[in-house]
Amino acid sequence: MDKPFISVIVPLFNEAESVGELSGVLLQTLASLGKSFEIILVDDGSTDGTWRELSKLQGVRAIRLRRNFGQTAALSVGIKEAQGDVIITMDGDLENDPADIPKLLQKLEEGYDIVSGWRRDRWQDKLFSRRLPSAAANWLISFVTGVTLHDHGCTLKAYRSDLLKHTQLTGDMHRMIAAYAARAGARIAEIPVGFRPRRHGVSKYGFSRTFKVLLDILAFHFFYKYARRPMHFFGAIGFLSFFLSFIVAVFTFYLRIVENIHFIRTPLPILVAIFVVVGFQFILMGLLAEIISRMAPSHIEIEYDKKT
Repeated sequence: MDKPFISVIVPLFNEAESVGELSGVLLQTLASLGKSFEIILVDDGSTDGTWRELSKLQGVRAIRLRRNFGQTAALSVGIKEAQGDVIITMDGDLENDPADIPKLLQKLEEGYDIVSGWRRDRWQDKLFSRRLPSAAANWLISFVTGVTLHDHGCTLKAYRSDLLKHTQLTGDMHRMIAAYAARAGARIAEIPVGFRPRRHGVSKYGFSRTFKVLLDILAFHFFYKYARRPMHFFGAIGFLSFFLSFIVAVFTFYLRIVENIHFIRTPLPILVAIFVVVGFQFILMGLLAEIISRMAPSHIEIEYDKKT
């Protein structure tokens, strides 16, 4: 089998009612491009018969994770299995329109490494409950990462595979792929794409996702600022604790010498000892983190089955 030019990766979780229509539209759209392609549908441990429906499909590659690992893990497995020069990711709930794929590819050919979709018309009727919180989250991600996009959460994106293959995805960090790539010098563009309301099943996202996004932002900021120099983070806290112990000690001696207040009549000496101990602990934590950062990172092995 010849190497495809385009690999489309779609993570799925309990989308049994959507996969048939989705695969049909994808096959029709990609065939019209006149380029070789493959479609990789990754079942992220669904419990509603999604895998049974995938097994019936022709012209697609189906992968089943042994359990629900999450969207990031499903995308990571799909990226690992992809063979195309260009990788396109999209959601499996039919909210992303496959008809936008040609526009992504056209923009990619202008010299960009990543082209991200922007669901500009999403949630027009939910200004306060969804649209404003989403805008605030996207602004915060752009501010922290330095990658300015209107819609970081849009899964519909096109990547050059050589860039994506070297991006390690962990946790729920799929929203940060563009930010990770930008740190490696990737050129990123954004274009408006269509948004279609979900027709089958139920949304897998809830209010709890807001907190996950905030934690992802914090993790991203910490990782890229201190991952290779954790001693700078823990050491700074340690030296701050030493400095506070020094200030408290000076004040303690001032009370003893000037105010004639004995050490045993104030808790300040205990506070000095606490700050010193905490300082040493953070210094030691920094040293341990330096050692760990120089070791090969451990990861969870994702087990899966394939249908070619």
